[in-house]
Amino acid sequence: MTTATKQRPRRVHPAVPDTPSSTDTVDLLRTTDWVLINSSGGKDSQAMAAYLVGLAARLGMLHKVVVVHADLGTVEWAGTRQLAEQQARLLGVRFEVVQANGSDLLGRTRARYIKLKAKALAEGKPVAPAWPSSSARWCTSDLKRGPVRTLMTRLVAEVGDLGHPVRILNCLGQRAAESPHRAGLAPVEIDRAASNGRRTVTTLRPIHGWTDHDVWAQIAQAPYLPYHPAYDWGMRRLSCSFCVLASESDLVLAARLRPGKAAEYAATEQAVERDFKASLSMATITARAAQLDRTHGRVRRAPRGTAMTAHLGPDMTRTYLRNSPAPHKTTRPRTRGRRLLLALAALTLTLVLWSL
Repeated sequence: MTTATKQRPRRVHPAVPDTPSSTDTVDLLRTTDWVLINSSGGKDSQAMAAYLVGLAARLGMLHKVVVVHADLGTVEWAGTRQLAEQQARLLGVRFEVVQANGSDLLGRTRARYIKLKAKALAEGKPVAPAWPSSSARWCTSDLKRGPVRTLMTRLVAEVGDLGHPVRILNCLGQRAAESPHRAGLAPVEIDRAASNGRRTVTTLRPIHGWTDHDVWAQIAQAPYLPYHPAYDWGMRRLSCSFCVLASESDLVLAARLRPGKAAEYAATEQAVERDFKASLSMATITARAAQLDRTHGRVRRAPRGTAMTAHLGPDMTRTYLRNSPAPHKTTRPRTRGRRLLLALAALTLTLVLWSL
């Protein structure tokens, strides 16, 4: 018989404050040592970055600003990392990429299943779900939050001994309109888990109260920054192509755009003996995507600017497009490139064999 081991509560350094020094964005920018802008490459990150960099420039504090992108590998949309870097370069601020060691999301899900199954067998209980979910977002902690904290450690080392814990303003593009959970988040709070005796991390959600219209209006006001083409394909979320928090329509569209990756998710479903979402399997998603392709043909991308037009109208969109460069990389899903490479490799092999 096994006994459950209780986790000891994490100790928080006594130097870590309970509440932030201010809730005013300008005050926080003035008094912090680093402004860390988390960029997924999506519209909210882009709007937040443009807004904060504009404030920092007026305050003469651009030297404090770092944009960080957590690279998720092949589970995110093609060109996302390159776009985040392009946006940071056009904003004139430092850019950093972090990435978790080891497997990607699918590999971690399979490994997690093996551990959960062994635990369930030992305890005589059902196997817990291995996939991330709204109540178990281990993907965020493993693939984003953890790697970003390693960057925080580097930034602390860069400034050396200041005579006080290094103050890091960790900026997130989370909005209340996205979900009830995010509506309950504080616009400013101390991240006690990320803070220690050498650093105090304050979480700032500067666009927490913004609407979709506000976000697109901010993007239109900074036309030198291109937005990700996935929005013009019709996607409403970015980052992971297949996010467990995404709507069914987004997931089906993603499966039409990335059938190869959708097949990998479906295979992982079989391996971990659990549907991708509690009420929606990837097998169902891919079947619906295939049916739409048979009925309507391959999905066609709408003209550039379609997503912005839906929120701001054609006039503002035309103005934006006249001044906006193309994204660094505008591609269909990576699977098309892989198929072309495989076809070329097969042709080359055929020619070599024919010449022998």
